[in-house]
Amino acid sequence: MSQNSRWIETEVDDLRIRFAEPQDTGLILQFIRRLAEYEKLAHEVKASEDGLHDALFGARPSAEAVLAYHGSDAVGFAIFYHNFSTFLGKPGLYLEDLFVEPATRGLGVGKALLLFLVRLARQRGCGRMEWSVLDWNTTAINFYRALGAVPMDDWTVFRLGEPAMAKLTRASPEAD
Repeated sequence: MSQNSRWIETEVDDLRIRFAEPQDTGLILQFIRRLAEYEKLAHEVKASEDGLHDALFGARPSAEAVLAYHGSDAVGFAIFYHNFSTFLGKPGLYLEDLFVEPATRGLGVGKALLLFLVRLARQRGCGRMEWSVLDWNTTAINFYRALGAVPMDDWTVFRLGEPAMAKLTRASPEAD
């Protein structure tokens, strides 16, 4: 599963997965927008093609992406990055986004993308893989549970957005 071979064949007929390349940035942004529409969060997408390109392919990439193709059509993607578990003393793989075009759901594309990432995580010595799912997305929750994933019901996700971070840094002596 090295990045040297462009395509990774899957168990699904005519489905291939590959690591994204710089020229895929526009396609990835389209998938992000489609995911945001599905999640009823389109108003929150602020990503630009230039910013996304820098984040994925710049001097210091902060995430990676893979694309799924059924035949010659791009039908899904996943964006992920490494985190770290102090308890395990190992890196982990955090799945930020996974999206499959509605017309190809049920063909095994989502499972193939997830299995690709599980294999990659194991290859990279990760101790676990994590992701978040919206509470109302029972289709995704049931899909993940069927694969053996367990919800972390005893944890609450917290977030500081840019306005809150700016406010906190203005209040601290080490401001920007």
